[in-house]
Amino acid sequence: MEEQKGLICLVEDNKSISKLFATILRKNGYDAIEFDNANSALEWLQNNKPYCVLTDVLLPDMNGTELLEKIRGIKSLEQVPIIAITGLAQPGDEAKLIAAGFDGYMSKPINVATFVQDIENIVNNKNQSKNG
Repeated sequence: MEEQKGLICLVEDNKSISKLFATILRKNGYDAIEFDNANSALEWLQNNKPYCVLTDVLLPDMNGTELLEKIRGIKSLEQVPIIAITGLAQPGDEAKLIAAGFDGYMSKPINVATFVQDIENIVNNKNQSKNG
């Protein structure tokens, strides 16, 4: 069995999309914990520190930017990479989400072939900027 690389927190209200993301991550050596709303993810994040957080922007209980702000308010998670994944792939959306504080942006539908590498690139870029 492949060595675990880290636990990724997935916040996605569409069950089939969440399962797809989790399956891809697990096949690539990550573990994934799935939440279908922001509040349950926040409750878990109070006592856990994942490798990164992947969140949909449109969630049933709050938007992704509100979730981002709440996660950043948790002292132990200030440096955890948070990546927005959204179907709202309009011109300017990526810049708006990065400006709001997300460490990365991915549009749906994701590219299955590059999904994990895209996540790792965003996390590595965040870690390099933090250490550089």
